[in-house]
Amino acid sequence: MGSLLTTWLADSVHLIRLTTGDPQLTTFAPPADRSQSSPGSAGNCRFAQTVRDQVARTVVGQVVVVERVLIALLTGGHLLLEGVPGIAKTLMVQAVAKAIDLRFNRVQFTIDLLPSDIIGAEILDQRSGEFRVHKGPVFTNLLLADEINRASPKVQSALLEAMQERRVSIGDATHDLPAPFLVIATQNPVEQAGTFELPEAQLDRFMLRHQLTYPKPDEEAEVVRRSLALKLKKQGDGAVPMSAFDAIDSSHRLSVSDLTQAMTDVQSVHVSEVFIRDCVELVNLTRTHEHIELGCSPRAALALVHASRARAYINGRDYAVPEDLFALAPDVVLHRIRLKYEALAEGRRSPEVLRDILSRLA
Repeated sequence: MGSLLTTWLADSVHLIRLTTGDPQLTTFAPPADRSQSSPGSAGNCRFAQTVRDQVARTVVGQVVVVERVLIALLTGGHLLLEGVPGIAKTLMVQAVAKAIDLRFNRVQFTIDLLPSDIIGAEILDQRSGEFRVHKGPVFTNLLLADEINRASPKVQSALLEAMQERRVSIGDATHDLPAPFLVIATQNPVEQAGTFELPEAQLDRFMLRHQLTYPKPDEEAEVVRRSLALKLKKQGDGAVPMSAFDAIDSSHRLSVSDLTQAMTDVQSVHVSEVFIRDCVELVNLTRTHEHIELGCSPRAALALVHASRARAYINGRDYAVPEDLFALAPDVVLHRIRLKYEALAEGRRSPEVLRDILSRLA
């Protein structure tokens, strides 16, 4: 335990410098990988690497985003992807579902969408005169809620029970959702016309919110090259150009049982008492910070611990380290806090406030 504590302290110094912009950052080398792999860590790397390799055949770059999707899958948490159109959010989610052979459904959220369009409804069978349950697209392993902020709050709230309790109510009966069950939602952070901002109660149910950026120039060039290599898809006597969705590799190299085993292995990743205290302290600092009006709920601490455990697993470690906490803090915290009006008027921004909070963990 002493060596683990030494590792913790050494990594903490490095990560505090990262978050505070220490002037010695350019000469301070990152700490070496001190992780001692567990007997199953090679398998851990293989699972994550298999998914990454499969997705990379369809999606160029976005390595961090794929890692966040894996974390959500391994922990049963939900993920909100935020980014401008055309950066492969939907394509990547569908590629991950194909790689693990998950049941996948996509719902395009629009202003006229109804809750029954998502969870299902009771339908009168005219032959028998009895009502039967028609299950909606939520009955799947991976549900993609595309442009979730385009639906009305009534429709958005239809997902609350499903996301929290993994079950839905249709009529007088309650139905359990398939296992595993995961919601990955997307939204455009720029366009505001015809959108409804997600309320805090809805945002809090997302374990992570990750903001995607444009690909690098060399990655974008590879996207263009792959597009030029696509052929025509013939339909009868006619044909249409293939899209990137048609090019998704449909060979399933992993199965749901492989995912279940990986989720089981994640449960054995060690989380020290020091790590837990730091996660709780980070969450409590958001509630007392002078620039924050609304801080994180206890779900944030849970999300930090569970997501850090999954990240350690993906990187072949059998214990969580400070790097996991600092790497995941923006995705866990930023969508759960709301700055005071005075802070916004002074030009403060949430990422800046979070960096200040992280610097206090030293």
